[in-house]
Amino acid sequence: MVPSTEHNDAACRASRHTRVQHLVTADENSLAELEALLATLPICSTGRVFIEVPDESWIGRVAAPARMTLTWLDRSRRGGAPGTGRGCAPGQALARAVSGWAGEMLCCDDDATRVILLGGYLGTAEIVDELVSRHGVDPLAIHTPERFGLATAR
Repeated sequence: MVPSTEHNDAACRASRHTRVQHLVTADENSLAELEALLATLPICSTGRVFIEVPDESWIGRVAAPARMTLTWLDRSRRGGAPGTGRGCAPGQALARAVSGWAGEMLCCDDDATRVILLGGYLGTAEIVDELVSRHGVDPLAIHTPERFGLATAR
């Protein structure tokens, strides 16, 4: 029997229903785009959402499917490059979080994780490089804003 790919309440509760893991990143400039994306995902979606913001005043409520874990990354509470004494630069917290997550979660050759990167250019470019070079993710499986011009899926 082939697992159902239909997405409604009954199908999503079925034990044989296919679930694809998602990795989604965003920053303070892409919150509206993130919310629109999350609203289009099936209720049974699983995965991780990392949102990097300048400080805790940006942290709010974001509706996501129940099986997705959402993590806010407050740059004002993080350090920059080790040994520099600098603050966390935009994109740096996202890149670190995704690197750690990928090291634990991307461990299969046939991994079908959907990667959607909505953060700023610098962090997104670093994440793409990390996923492709260290974890063997196909660049065409990574979705980034078209304006970045990265060789990824659109």
